Amino acid sequence: MSKPATFDVARIRQDFPILTQTVRGKPLVFLDSAASAQKPRVVIDAMRNAMETQYANIHRGLHWMSERTTEAYEAVRDAIAVLMNASDRHEIVLTQSVTGSLNLMAHSYGRGVLQPGQAVVISGMEHHSNIVPWQMLRDERGIELRVAPITDAGELDLAGFEALFADGKVGLVSITHMSNVLGSVTPAERIVQIAHAHGAKVLFDGSQAVVHRRIDVQALGCDFYAWTGHKLYGPTGIGVLWGRRELLERMPPFLGGGDMISSVSYEKSTWAEVPHKFEAGTPPILEGIGLKAAIDYVQSIGYDAIAEHERALVDRALAKLSAIEGVTIIGRAQDRGGVVSFTLDKAHAHDVATLLDRQGIAVRAGHHCAEPLMRRLNLDSTARASFGIYTTLEEIDVLADALTRVREFFK
Repeated sequence: MSKPATFDVARIRQDFPILTQTVRGKPLVFLDSAASAQKPRVVIDAMRNAMETQYANIHRGLHWMSERTTEAYEAVRDAIAVLMNASDRHEIVLTQSVTGSLNLMAHSYGRGVLQPGQAVVISGMEHHSNIVPWQMLRDERGIELRVAPITDAGELDLAGFEALFADGKVGLVSITHMSNVLGSVTPAERIVQIAHAHGAKVLFDGSQAVVHRRIDVQALGCDFYAWTGHKLYGPTGIGVLWGRRELLERMPPFLGGGDMISSVSYEKSTWAEVPHKFEAGTPPILEGIGLKAAIDYVQSIGYDAIAEHERALVDRALAKLSAIEGVTIIGRAQDRGGVVSFTLDKAHAHDVATLLDRQGIAVRAGHHCAEPLMRRLNLDSTARASFGIYTTLEEIDVLADALTRVREFFK
């Protein structure tokens, strides 16, 4: 792969071998990147090369293969620290997914730091992975769960959010940085200011945001930030939790086993230093190597170029889809990323997705693991088109034309 001099989507598409396929006799139009993005050749090659030339278990081996693989795996921690502008590579905890990161927070920070009677604040547009772990904590430990309201436009209601802190009981805010359904980007800096003014810490679920914009945890001022590799053009099976080191030091381990210990006896075990005390067992070795390649790839293109391309895609999609009779765009946030959810009159989202698939177009349909948000919007499901660095303006036009045909079918 050569580094693109400018953002050239045709050139970028050549790096993704899967995009050359046809589906049902039509060129593949992949508009489901928010669920999981496609992988560039450099990621595929990095993982295959590791399996073919140097694979071994890491950290504990003294032989050449283990040492080389350890170096390759630990390099992803450095790459993530640079990507997020973390001040210390030891603040990067590697998990199996963002769900794993959020559960780690609920179990370790929730049970080890928060006290019964304190509250956790989430928002009305969270993914289930940022709802269910806190419900489990609430039911087990007496932690209150509060939900910040959203507006009809799909934006965080800041006045309603701030009102939740009035009694001084909020210990943690755990909130999406970008909605996987609406594309809405939450006002992260303002959220942090409000929470910190009331003595609460802030955790962002950045699974969508990290794909679409540069994340600088020091500039945001947050305390924790979580995301997953497979949406950032990397493999499944690896997630990230960044946390301020002094906070990670206070948290007890989540899982017990090998590699997270300093010493073990039948009477007592002591823990390894941060971040390893949170990384029990054999880690996702190949996935870490693949994620490092994905991060390097994204960095080679640059977030400024990615953001400019994405704005053009979103503007085109909003204009084209809104012009189709019977199509309703769900969510009208001013600050949004490359996700557009919509409904079509007289048609269930699943039927819309099925008919689009017959035309070679892949979109997601359903509640998108956000059932409470769907109820807030008085919907049972939406169709969702989501974009990646390989999405073209022409593919937006193909979607619009196909939706027009779908509408005629139901009409």
